[in-house]
Amino acid sequence: MLLLVYKKTMRTSLLTNLKLCAIFHAVFLVYSFNSFSEDAVAINAKADGYRGIWYMNQPLDNVYKYKYSGGLGTYCAKHRPFAVYCDKVEKTFFCYGGTTKENNRRLLHMVSYYDHEKNMVPRPTVLLDKKTGDAHDNPVISMDDKGFIWIFSTSHGTSRPSFIHRSTQPYKIDEFERIHATRIEDGRRVSITNFSYLQVWHQPKRGFVCFFTKYGWGSDRTICFMTSRNGVEWSAWQQLAAIARGHYQISGVTKDKAATAFNYHPKQGGLNYRSNLYYIETPDFGNSWHSVDGRILCPPLTNTVNAALVKDYESEGLKVYLKDIRFDSRGRPVILYITSKGYKAGPENDPRTWTIAHWDGETWDICPITTSDNNYDMGSLFVESDGTWRIIAPTESGPQPYNPGGEMVVWISKDQGDTWKLFKQITDSSRRNHTYARAAINAHPDFYAIWADGHGRRPSESNLYFCNRAGDVFMLPRRMSRVYENPEVVELNAD
Repeated sequence: MLLLVYKKTMRTSLLTNLKLCAIFHAVFLVYSFNSFSEDAVAINAKADGYRGIWYMNQPLDNVYKYKYSGGLGTYCAKHRPFAVYCDKVEKTFFCYGGTTKENNRRLLHMVSYYDHEKNMVPRPTVLLDKKTGDAHDNPVISMDDKGFIWIFSTSHGTSRPSFIHRSTQPYKIDEFERIHATRIEDGRRVSITNFSYLQVWHQPKRGFVCFFTKYGWGSDRTICFMTSRNGVEWSAWQQLAAIARGHYQISGVTKDKAATAFNYHPKQGGLNYRSNLYYIETPDFGNSWHSVDGRILCPPLTNTVNAALVKDYESEGLKVYLKDIRFDSRGRPVILYITSKGYKAGPENDPRTWTIAHWDGETWDICPITTSDNNYDMGSLFVESDGTWRIIAPTESGPQPYNPGGEMVVWISKDQGDTWKLFKQITDSSRRNHTYARAAINAHPDFYAIWADGHGRRPSESNLYFCNRAGDVFMLPRRMSRVYENPEVVELNAD
């Protein structure tokens, strides 16, 4: 059938050719997606450079083309984490949504590391061909107490399977093996084959905690929780919230607790009308759940007004886009998010207000930081040991204004988020927007955040970058002629 479609294009006009080629490509992708076997094994091959995926979602009838788009190799905010530093081997291990040399929209799950001692990166490992162009299927990374590297391959909904892989050797990325994980359901063990928006955290000597989304289980997008001592045998899945049509969440952990902040999708409008801000936490691996002031909760939460509510933004007509969550020196949550008037790209929904919600022990202290030009501008928050709060984010307008991303900026607060100042703009005069700066876990000062670039209004190539705490930016080599190479310093425009 595919061959007949292709031959037919050879006998038609140029315009028809282009249309039919697009259909041929779409049919090929559908065939590829549906042919994905749940027994898929790791590729464990080496790529000759670092290339990120380009992705778009929901075309619009305006100059901005899409609801969001661009180089989304470190997308999305509800996938966490993408990088983790290990002081034992002085390396930051990371993953991203990569692509092939021939097609910048075919998703490959990639794994690599930055060697801090040598200032070099190896050729990245191609772990998995996810058989999709959807960046919602990007992987996330974790590391256990023994130094094994875990890659969790998410899925956007239920149409494709999800996978868990583990390195065959500690601190090595050359070979991964499929983990056939199970969970408890109705008193028996069943296979884990599908999860979305996974956020995985490894707590020393305790094991893994995961926050994730299950489609069609109580709501369109029900947020859930599970734990595991060994990454193979997992607990029963807990529903955390299923209000109206569901939620997006961002999570984090301390040595004492795991916590999540989330919005909700109203019955009218759904995810494009996401609003409100909620927060819950568990001190005991999910055995009990509490509001920030210690009130006991009984999940799943199903009412819009409940003890977890941080702020009612729906009554103000504002949408809520979650970015990050951290904890201050006392273990109190700090939530980073954007509010806006609507979901479409463009100035009609300004201002997009970057906001901090910080629990001060008695109340939520909510403070604006700055504004940017797209709901899907995404950055990371750092709460540092000397009391500095730092944000690395694309808050400066880029070459495709009002599309996701822009120029990367470092913001600093010395008074626990009450006031902020622009410390340094770290990219400028870029050809493509920089998007989705993601913090490394236990971040070393030499590798603080990783992100990608991409054109906001048409498919393009996408490069990968990272920056240090001082704000110096480095590009990972797109083409490598050697096994190990140094990242390229990205110079700021002297003008």
